[in-house]
Amino acid sequence: MKVGLITGDPGHPVLAAAAELLVRGGHEVAAVPPEGPVTGLADVYLLKARTPRALALAAELERRGAPVVNSAAATGLCQDRVRMAGLARAAGLPFAATEAAGRLGELTAPAYPFVVKSRHSRRHDLVARVDGPARLRELADRWPEEPVVTQPFVPGTGWDQKLWVVDGQVFAARRQSELATGTGKSGRAEDWEPSAARAALALRVGEVFGLDVYGVDLLDGPAEPVIVDVNAFPGVRGRAGAPEALVALALRVGAEWAGAARGRVLAGQGLGLGTGAR
Repeated sequence: MKVGLITGDPGHPVLAAAAELLVRGGHEVAAVPPEGPVTGLADVYLLKARTPRALALAAELERRGAPVVNSAAATGLCQDRVRMAGLARAAGLPFAATEAAGRLGELTAPAYPFVVKSRHSRRHDLVARVDGPARLRELADRWPEEPVVTQPFVPGTGWDQKLWVVDGQVFAARRQSELATGTGKSGRAEDWEPSAARAALALRVGEVFGLDVYGVDLLDGPAEPVIVDVNAFPGVRGRAGAPEALVALALRVGAEWAGAARGRVLAGQGLGLGTGAR
């Protein structure tokens, strides 16, 4: 089987480990730059890129009949935090109240403290706690044109609960929140075993968003866990078994696509529409 990796970083630890396992199993792996072009089709593509050009490439591959994990539509949905929150809350998921706030330089602050985030999720985007006017001015000076959303600040425990799902398998860790460290960066991480209820919540997110590989960020709210972000195809670094789960997913999706394609050919031949039909 041929597996295409749509990524600007084929050396990413999880992708590299999965690629090694695939090659050992006799499969072909091709790194596909997010800019394309693509000649021929792989049996399945893993979309580990979220740029507009990568999404456009994934959508084109889907139009040409190739399966892409995650789909271009599901990946794109997770790039807009307003759409993300709207879908989650409409499905009854405990997602943090998320309000579109226009450009940061024009933001009228809600009640302090609050959290401000880039509306469009991407690498090195803005995620910050705002405790008062001075902090808001500082951020607005640095990011004046940035479209942002606001969320209520959830005090929690100072630890983000990170759950990653690969084809129904849940991996997890706790990490010191970037909002609690005061540095704007996440602190140390440690192993953490989610409860059955939190694992089930993570799996429900995949059903709602149409995702096979994704991450869910949780905080402890006053009465229940609160989802603060959903990420399509996150890094899942350092989680034993994640590369193997990714390989199994790719091979399963590729085999299902190949089987469906054969079925369409046979059906066409049965109707007199196969090769040579007039």
